[in-house]
Amino acid sequence: MTPLLAWQQADWQRLSQYRNQQRVPQAVLLVGRSGLGKQRLARQFAESLLCSSPQAESYLPCGGCKACQLLQAGFHPDFFQLSPEEPGKDITIDQMRGLIEVLTLKPQYSQYRVIVINPADQMNLRAQNAFLKCLEEPADRSVILMITEQPGRLPATIVSRCQQFALTVPGRAQVMAWLATETPQQDLDLPYSLAQGAPLKALAYCTGNTLPLRQECFKAWLELANHKKSPVQIAELWKALPEAQLLVWLLSWVSDIIKCYYGVSTQQLGNPDLQQSLQRLAQRLNLAGLFNHYQLLLASYVVVDSTVNKQLLFEEILINWQILNPISASPSLAAKQISH
Repeated sequence: MTPLLAWQQADWQRLSQYRNQQRVPQAVLLVGRSGLGKQRLARQFAESLLCSSPQAESYLPCGGCKACQLLQAGFHPDFFQLSPEEPGKDITIDQMRGLIEVLTLKPQYSQYRVIVINPADQMNLRAQNAFLKCLEEPADRSVILMITEQPGRLPATIVSRCQQFALTVPGRAQVMAWLATETPQQDLDLPYSLAQGAPLKALAYCTGNTLPLRQECFKAWLELANHKKSPVQIAELWKALPEAQLLVWLLSWVSDIIKCYYGVSTQQLGNPDLQQSLQRLAQRLNLAGLFNHYQLLLASYVVVDSTVNKQLLFEEILINWQILNPISASPSLAAKQISH
């Protein structure tokens, strides 16, 4: 079965109260930033609802009953997941119609039928309208668990009909203690800072190639600022990379430049290892232009998971960034070694 993560105990106690009070909502909207374990928590709650012999008081699934065995095998008839058919695509009206057809039937095996929609904010308009009718006319003994990082992208008519559940952000000490048990890496401060305290993202920085990739992208970004590469050239290279992650990095770099402009301490930067280069940029760039560029990045982040042309999106961002940087900027900046 799906084990709870160390920092999810308080969230689980809140969810299990629904079972304890016999007031399980028809729809729960799980909200939280990336890296907190929303999918794992939703899966655990689904297993608890479908388990025929949940543990007393905690309501954790037993792991041994027929329902738990079917879930582990991936064949439970009362458990459904709805996600985009391809990364970056929408949840379509045809997918939603399939879900609605399922909801017209009674649960076959368990007390509940559970549907997990992830990410819920990627339903297209027609799918949203059809889903709203599901919420207005709830199916018998069905529980819908919706997962999102961006609840603002969902219409208020849907959000208002869900029980909103914001995941707890764990404290630094708890995250660092968990990371120390999961990875042999000694320097955990930088991954924690880059992940903004999200444990699973911090672990990904520790164990994958994310840190080297980030450094390569930052180097290209500096070279663009010094007119050593073209925006189209970099956009072509970046289109194969995770777009949302790239935008998060760009937002954090611009945010840190603005912070450097105001002379904040290293501890307040999201990218403390890049402070020297960011400080140089702060000394030469126009503050109003930086704020405008930041707004462009925010607008791009909102649409990056849609069907927008990703290469054109990044070309616009990178052209704007290069224009923001004066052509007379010191060419030695890009050649400076990035501190790590």
